[in-house]
Amino acid sequence: MNLILLGPPGAGKGTQARRLEDTRGLVQLSTGDMLRALVASGSPLGQQAKDIMAAGKLVPDELVIEMISQRIDQPDVKNGFILDGFPRTVAQAEALDKMLADKGLKLNHVIEMKVDDAALVERITGRYTCAKCGKGYHDTFEKPKVDGVCDQCGGTEFKRRADDNAETVTTRLDQYHQQTAPILPYYASRGVLKGVDGMADIDVVTEQIAAILG
Repeated sequence: MNLILLGPPGAGKGTQARRLEDTRGLVQLSTGDMLRALVASGSPLGQQAKDIMAAGKLVPDELVIEMISQRIDQPDVKNGFILDGFPRTVAQAEALDKMLADKGLKLNHVIEMKVDDAALVERITGRYTCAKCGKGYHDTFEKPKVDGVCDQCGGTEFKRRADDNAETVTTRLDQYHQQTAPILPYYASRGVLKGVDGMADIDVVTEQIAAILG
């Protein structure tokens, strides 16, 4: 089974992808992680990507498609994959479909995690973690049982990501909507697009996705 999870930063794609890996044996393919691994591998394709990025240019679609193509040929992806962060344009979506078709594969579902922008800004800007063990907390939704003390390790130092501020999050949301809006009709026309309530409880979102996958 081959899926795409669509949703802005903070929508919970990573959490749901990990659950699908555990329950369905799928492999999450994050193009950002894959590019870093490709460059580190020192392969001809990795060297090409490294040179392009070193020049401050965007990695071309053809190279990203070839990278994904090589990755899904690996034995651990035999049960299927979850794409995160790609495609972002109709041209990329078309190229992905062609590459999969050449392998006798297809996308089974494209799942959009729908969110309320204002609520998502609150969700992201309220996040913080224990500096010692990394356990996550939230100003509103998940506070430590004892104020200022980590439930897990007893640490008393906490940290926030520098980019988890309202201005940055709003910009990232705007970019997501501008980039992703065009590919929704593309997948809708192919009958593979479904939506879930990304603002629901994590377990509820998991159930919604499970219902779509059958």
